Amino acid sequence: MSSPLASAIANLCGTESFSRSAAASEIYHTGRSLAEEATGAWRSSSALAALLGFDNPAVTVGLAVQPARFAQIREVNGLPRLAKVPPDQDAEEFELHFPDGVALDVLTTREPGGTGAIARYLSRFGEGIQQVEYRCGDVDRAAAILKESFGIAAVYPETRPGADGTRINFFLVPTEEGGKVLIELYEMPTTRR
Repeated sequence: MSSPLASAIANLCGTESFSRSAAASEIYHTGRSLAEEATGAWRSSSALAALLGFDNPAVTVGLAVQPARFAQIREVNGLPRLAKVPPDQDAEEFELHFPDGVALDVLTTREPGGTGAIARYLSRFGEGIQQVEYRCGDVDRAAAILKESFGIAAVYPETRPGADGTRINFFLVPTEEGGKVLIELYEMPTTRR
């Protein structure tokens, strides 16, 4: 993890709300920039752009932290509600919202050193931006477009339950620099017909 990102993560635990807000903004804009680079070509599909609301997308940056830091961030930010995560998923999470549309999903593992996605991420990379989440009108349709038009397969063969009744799937998308960004598409429970 880069030093500026490490400092921003540490500042999310600070006592000054201004410092927390500035740290959240830095983390958010770093993650969003990575995601926009990775998903830039997706805008060429009008159907996909409509599903993801690319005119004004709802984007949340997923930040993976160790359990102790998770507890600290949650406490200094007023104990936001923990999301209801399906029991088969190795995650605890809560959201933080700041001015100018800055949204973070703070994640940690339930089983440090375990085999779950967040535990593996923390073990391999340490604390950092684990994923970038886009609200989507229909995850199944978006997954089909990504596969057909862009050759990007979903991580899971089927859309699965996510936190708080959402439906989700993930896409590991390459960047121009040769890295990859994990993009989560999530569908709110009320959007399904």
